[in-house]
Amino acid sequence: MTYFEGFIAPVPKANRQAYLDHANSVAPILRECGVPRMVEASADDVPHGKVTDFYRAVDAKDDETVVFSFFEYPGKAERDSASEKFMSDPRLQAMSNVPFDAKRMIFGGFDSIVDVGEGGGSYVNGFIMPVPRDSKEAYRAMTERHAAIFREYGALRLVQAWADDVPEGKVTDFYRAVKAEPNEAVVFAFLEWPSKQANDEAWEKMMKDDRMQPSSDAPFDGKRMFWGGFEVILDTAAEAPVAAAAPGIPA
Repeated sequence: MTYFEGFIAPVPKANRQAYLDHANSVAPILRECGVPRMVEASADDVPHGKVTDFYRAVDAKDDETVVFSFFEYPGKAERDSASEKFMSDPRLQAMSNVPFDAKRMIFGGFDSIVDVGEGGGSYVNGFIMPVPRDSKEAYRAMTERHAAIFREYGALRLVQAWADDVPEGKVTDFYRAVKAEPNEAVVFAFLEWPSKQANDEAWEKMMKDDRMQPSSDAPFDGKRMFWGGFEVILDTAAEAPVAAAAPGIPA
């Protein structure tokens, strides 16, 4: 199934245009190396949580926002091939002055266990959660049921991707982000919507739908899951470049 590399990065609000410029300069090189799709999405409606959240995940400062992004591949073999190429590409090696603190960026490779619909649109919901490894099938079955409901309300696509090649970092990483226990894996998940308006209208209705109410037997700890809404600022698979119409990363 589809393979993803997921990233969460802290970006100074003052560097919003510089980050977008950097992403646009890197995108064609990554495509040459074999990355079919690169999506960059900037924090729009990202809540602060009591236990975990996107800001804590990257130790974001008061003057920083958060970017949720991913590379999409047909499978892991394609990802490994592309990774080998871009990690040795001299053009990327020369880009040392990135407009964010890469030491606090978290990243990893994830193998999709649910992938329903077609990607696109200009708005993304991102979710990160810890799931017991022995609950993988129960989690997959639950999210497959939810996928049909999300699609009913207008979501273009739902992806649930299971940790496969997720390194432990010196400062931050996906495991720390959700306070993962030794028996837990990390899930990188997202919903793609046609627009922010479509997202907002759908969630207002879904929150009243009995099928979407929290279940006491959910196969993961919802208190350590975190989520947020992000505006797509770059999608290399879009017919018309999203970044061309975007104002950059919102302050």
